[in-house]
Amino acid sequence: MSEDVYDIIVIGGGPSGMMAAGRAGELGARVLLLEKNDRLGKKLSITGGRRCNITNAEYDNRLFLDSFPESKQFLFSPFSQFNVESTFEFFEERGLPLVVEERKRAFPKSQKAEDVCTTLKEYVEESGNVTVKLSVTVESFVLVDKELKGVRTSAGEFLGSKIVVATGGLAAPETGSTGEGLSMLAQIGHKVDDPDPNLAPLRTSSKWVHQLSGVTVDDMTLRFMQNGKTAHKARGRLLFTHFGISGPLVINSAHKVKTLLKQGALTASVDLFPDHDLGSLDTFFIELFEQQKKKTLKNVLKEVLQKKLSESVLNRQDLRIGDLPVHEISRDQRKLLVRTLKDLNFPITGTMGFEWSIVADGGVEPKEVDFRSMTSRLFPNLYLIGDTLNINRPSGGFSLQLCWTTGWVAGTHAAQAD
Repeated sequence: MSEDVYDIIVIGGGPSGMMAAGRAGELGARVLLLEKNDRLGKKLSITGGRRCNITNAEYDNRLFLDSFPESKQFLFSPFSQFNVESTFEFFEERGLPLVVEERKRAFPKSQKAEDVCTTLKEYVEESGNVTVKLSVTVESFVLVDKELKGVRTSAGEFLGSKIVVATGGLAAPETGSTGEGLSMLAQIGHKVDDPDPNLAPLRTSSKWVHQLSGVTVDDMTLRFMQNGKTAHKARGRLLFTHFGISGPLVINSAHKVKTLLKQGALTASVDLFPDHDLGSLDTFFIELFEQQKKKTLKNVLKEVLQKKLSESVLNRQDLRIGDLPVHEISRDQRKLLVRTLKDLNFPITGTMGFEWSIVADGGVEPKEVDFRSMTSRLFPNLYLIGDTLNINRPSGGFSLQLCWTTGWVAGTHAAQAD
């Protein structure tokens, strides 16, 4: 057993763990940061397509927290201490300017996630108060008379007055997010909801969708239909894949889709012309056919849809009229085409697994955490942050902001507490 007793032990060298360790070290605490990988920030370095969507540039706390509808009541206190504006100040004061792109997504100006990692590593190191141990797996807590005293690891036991758990969930397991921290918390009495892929692409069994892999539709409406009614609707960009559909709009719908699938069969319906109703789209094609009456339908349709997508539409069982000149297409055939373009439907069979997920929900129930300090309500010297918490949120910078906020708050209070 190590004879050293640290002020704070931080388990996990991801974004929330580095923020907590750096903040506690900055305030003078003696900190031990344990990471199972051979480097800090392994998952962070590949996030956002290796660009790192640091936060969402919504400075109004209330508007920002509207994106956390199930848990925003817990988050007002930590966000009053460290919010989006604080994140911009933190990184820009350390020489990492940020830029804001569509949907208020903020990235490093360099467009390099690795630069975010470097900034946090420097923050961890600059106080001289943080000891980092890499390639160390934490196996269990050290409990003495029902009090947390430290951790058992692959490198022996380490003792600490306070312990911060920042091990994350199960998303992207190849980066080391394999859920040991959640198992440890369950073993000491915390209620841990089973992790489930949350922000993830969606699967379908329809082969025609798989065959469209790589095709992107920049503006369409996606409806999820259950029992003949629209259960969820979103508009935006869609990417067809070899397993189903993806893109920000799809990924942000995954949590709702999972809930709906528990209630029964679910069908996705793609409207390729969201600005037209059936009548106006029919009029559009009447005029288009009149202008190009000698062309075949397949050649005309390629002018308004991508070639691969137009071929897929025309290959549907009830719509094999692609070789007909448009002046030979009957009224009923034209109206069937219009209905098809407004309702390309296919079954949804589930979300992709953890290896595809940006975020996996599950974790410790928020009601078991005092969010003013991020302390466990079961153990006053235990702090729970980042993806350890069961908090659903969309993509677009919200996950990392949760890490920055909870990490900073935990590091601050752990360093200042008696």
